[in-house]
This record gives sequence, C-alpha cells and structure tokens, in this order.
Amino acid sequence: MSNLDDMTMIGTEEWCSFPSLGIPAIHARVDSGAATSSIHAEHIQAFIRDGQPWVSFEVHPLRNKRSTTVRCEAPVYDKRLVKSSNGSTERRYVIRVPLEMGSHHYDIELTLTNRAGMSYRMLLGREAMQERFLVNPGVENAMGEYTREELEDIYGFKARKKTGLKIGLLASNPDLYSNQRIMEAGRAAGHEMVFLNIKHCYMKMDAENPEVHYRGGRILSDFDAIIPRIRPSMTFYGCALVRHFESIKSYALNGSEAITQSRDKLFSLQLLQQNGLDIPTTGFANSPIDTNDLIEMVNGAPLIVKLLEGTQGRGVVLAETKKAAESVINAFKALNANLLVQEFIKEADGKDLRCFVIRNKVVASMMRSAAPGEFRANIHQGGSASIVKITPEERRLAIQAAKTMGLDVAGVDIIRSKKGPLLLEINSSPGLEGIENATQKDIAGMMINAIEKKLRFNRAAMETTAE
Repeated sequence: MSNLDDMTMIGTEEWCSFPSLGIPAIHARVDSGAATSSIHAEHIQAFIRDGQPWVSFEVHPLRNKRSTTVRCEAPVYDKRLVKSSNGSTERRYVIRVPLEMGSHHYDIELTLTNRAGMSYRMLLGREAMQERFLVNPGVENAMGEYTREELEDIYGFKARKKTGLKIGLLASNPDLYSNQRIMEAGRAAGHEMVFLNIKHCYMKMDAENPEVHYRGGRILSDFDAIIPRIRPSMTFYGCALVRHFESIKSYALNGSEAITQSRDKLFSLQLLQQNGLDIPTTGFANSPIDTNDLIEMVNGAPLIVKLLEGTQGRGVVLAETKKAAESVINAFKALNANLLVQEFIKEADGKDLRCFVIRNKVVASMMRSAAPGEFRANIHQGGSASIVKITPEERRLAIQAAKTMGLDVAGVDIIRSKKGPLLLEINSSPGLEGIENATQKDIAGMMINAIEKKLRFNRAAMETTAE
C-alpha cells in the first residue's frame, strides 16, 4: 500500500486527457464508490484490425456541445458485465488507454457506455485512483481547470480534419458478412463508417427542419451517404427512413422509391414487362374460382407457386402435377396469402445466374446451382456457386432490369431458357458472401467507390491531404 504522504489530493471532479484517443480535455466525475471508469461513447462498433478485435466510437467530450465530436478507435481490452448506479447491468467493451491528469500519466481501463443522461461525460472510478490519489469532497478541479474560451481554442485547433466521407450503413444486424464487409471496405478507403440500426432510428417531420434521430437523442444530420440494407420484414419502416435521409440531402445508394417497388414482386414484374424485358410467364389472381385458368395460362404443371412476401427462396413451391398445383394454390388462398404462379423452366436444371449490378454496370456474376433434391438454386439452402461468363444479352438484361427498378445496386437473377434469358427477380439488398467468395472480387469496395463517384469525391486528393 502506498504511503499517504505520497498520494495526490484531487477533487470531486477533474479534467482528464486521453492523447491516444485524440481527446485533449474531458471533464470527469470522480467517484470512489464506482469500481470502474467509464466514458460517454456513441455508435460503438467492433471490427477486426490485423487479426485483433478493435472498437470504434464517437465521444462528445464537452457537455452541452454535441457539435464537438471526436471519433476514436482502440484495441478491445475486454468485454464485461458492469452494474450501473441505477442497478441495471450492461455488457460493455473495455479499452485500456493512457490517461493524463495534471502531472500524472498512466494507463487506465475505460468502459464504453452511453452517458447522454449524465452530467459528466466521464466517470473516474476507484480502480483508476487507488494508491495514487485521495479524494477531498470539498474540492473541485484540484489538478487545474479550463475556461470556455480555452476549451473552444483547444478543440478548434485540435479537431481532426475531415478527410473522408461520413457513410451510414442502415441495416439490422452488424454481424452479417455483407454488413461487416461494407464497413471494412469503407474504413479501408479512409471514410468514417457508422452502423445505424434501423430499429434505433426515428424521425422528426418538420417543413423547415426535418431530422433523423438515433437512440440516445443523437441527430443524424451530417451523413454524406447512406447504404440501405433493409431486410424484407423492415421494408416499410426502412424505406421511410431512407426517404427521410434523402429529404435532408444524404445520398442513398438505392433510393426509397426504388427499394419499395423492387420489394413488391408483382409490381416489379409488371414494370419489367412494361419495359419489354423478358420474364417467365406469370399469373396472379385473387379468387380460388380462377385456379384452373391460372394454371393453364402458365402452360400447366409443373409450375412454381410464389408468395409475394417470400424471400431467399422461402415461400417458393414446385407443384409437379395439376392436382398438386390446385391444392397448393387453394391452400394459400384460404390463408388470404397473395401469390404468383409461374411457368417452370425445366431446361434450367435447377440453375440460375446472379448478376451483381452497380450503377449500370455488371461488376460480377456467378452461376448458382440447386442443392441435391432441390429445384431452385439457393446458396442459403445448401446450393453452390461458381464463376460464369454471361452473354452480352444477359448482361444487357441485367443492366436494364436494375435501371427499370431505379436501383444503383442490385442483385439480378436470370434463368436460361429455350426462349433465351428470363428475369426471375431483382434484389435491392443482395448478399455479398456468395459472389465475393465465388469471384474473389471486392464487391464491397466497388460499392464504396460508387458512392465516391456519385459525390465526386477525390480519394487521391484526400490521401495527399492526409500525408
């Protein structure tokens, strides 16, 4: 145990500095009743750097001044359960970083948590003070303090210059391969990437000042671009958010209108046929009385029955006989389910093409083959993928399909038939894992590059400035 004479007296609040995080001054509440120290952090995102876990986050170091933002990155030291003062338990990331307070310089552990409702942006706990400091409850800022003008001067000169774009990934699951790759590609290009959970966003509708807010009250007003990756079950709310981002002049890599119409299978097929693009013969009806004629109009059985709300192969049934087709169609209709019937392309032999289109260019393509015993290619259900060279006609069809839907990024599914290539489906949030693994192409990087070109962002100039 340290000699009391060797310990420094501090007050109930002190100014701290974290040079490795780019935080020159942050006011801390000194609390010997709390074991761990914590710092206010928003948009906490884990990622891998050189094979090691890291975490990025944003800090608003000055109370009541949210415009002052410092973006930080640090290696993950630990992840542990912490019980807060209100009795709730939270699993937090822990980082270990150098602290400067007065003449004292040493490493401390910091947990990352949202302290938006607290008076202080940081809490200094007893583990960071033991054997170094004694707390005098009648003193404040014993290690020195700053005037408002000094703080503004410090952050005015030490604020990091914006060198890249600020891009938000609007999705539901940060752990999905596609989402991780997009975040990784954006960071590698020097941009600030922020994962925005759709469920944590909410909107303020105001003619003069529309806003998108995030859990904790943060206003999302400074994003250069948004990448929507909306799961089907969140289409309505997700598209409403994209529409709101568009209203505050954030560029969306796939606009709200394009996503909405591409998610409506019936409407998308009608748009394709209106624009002269070939699709399998398809039928749609509301009444079970019309089942017989519906089957005949798609050349009879075998045929495909598709639920309009299905995705990734779910809600797709092969009816091999007329009797089976009638049973399936009538069963779905009895449940008030909207469905399509579509001709079965036997010669495709359970294979289809996935063409990945980015801003009117097919950047990659693969052949998907059905798993044994399945009739439809689907790598989510045991199918396989391989590189394929598509024909000029297939390339034209894929590009025109994406244009018709108004999508900057699209996964266009094509089936080869005796009549030529036919469009099956257009996906506004195509997965990256299968096509990146099959083609070994950096599709995520191409998506970031498309944003740069749209916004006329000069990466070379950014890199020169950074040097």
